[in-house]
Amino acid sequence: MEVTFYQPTHPVLKEYIEGYYFVEKDDSHQPIRYLTFPDNYFIVSACQDVSIAQSKGRVEIMRSPSENMVIDFVSRCSVPTEIFYQQSVNEVTVYFKPLGIYHFFNADKNQDLQQEIHIADFKDIMNGILKESDRKTQIEILENYWLSKFRKKDMILAYAILDDFENELSIEEIAVKNKITRQYVNKISQRYLAKPASEFKKIQRFRNVLISNKKTRNLTELSYENLFYDQSHLIKDFKELTRISPGKFFDHVDTEKNNIWLFI
Repeated sequence: MEVTFYQPTHPVLKEYIEGYYFVEKDDSHQPIRYLTFPDNYFIVSACQDVSIAQSKGRVEIMRSPSENMVIDFVSRCSVPTEIFYQQSVNEVTVYFKPLGIYHFFNADKNQDLQQEIHIADFKDIMNGILKESDRKTQIEILENYWLSKFRKKDMILAYAILDDFENELSIEEIAVKNKITRQYVNKISQRYLAKPASEFKKIQRFRNVLISNKKTRNLTELSYENLFYDQSHLIKDFKELTRISPGKFFDHVDTEKNNIWLFI
């Protein structure tokens, strides 16, 4: 099974979409199992001719004896998740940047996105893409679809709070800066980002460590560069979000790749 990542080519889409994964079926019947780790993206997948069994921390994908198209939406990935493909399949997965997905669907809170995705024509478009054999054509159809759905929304406060998260302001500082309460910061975070402010910040800090690790492998430096209290704080969060220590994680996961996965 071949997995290929592409970044959007259109400048409008680049602002809101991190990228696309195309998973391509081959003649191999070997199972594939890996761990994927918490992030703050909203993820929409379309998988051809499969059945899927899901539980907290585990997703199992099996080929279906009948033709179908399974659409999966993930708005909150806060624990390490085991992905198990029993056989190779055809799949397209879209990673939306935080808040990005709202510019392509009518929903104005994360609780409504699932329904919006399923009543939209997304499923039909994905079915056509997965039946197309040429990758360039697939990407062209996919990008034209998202461009046809794009509507820039006024989400000033949500974006202001997101910027403050990314600039590592404390929740108290964010509340004061935006002249709102701490409770309202949390309400906006849960409404639009599908998780409490503290959880979003923890995952954002973890992901920043993965980026920083490309420059340094010193845990003490990584700790202070990314505003952990100390090295033990970094180790604690890493074990919670990956199930393993940062040393073992960096030994077994190539953080230079777009897909931060640990094959098991």
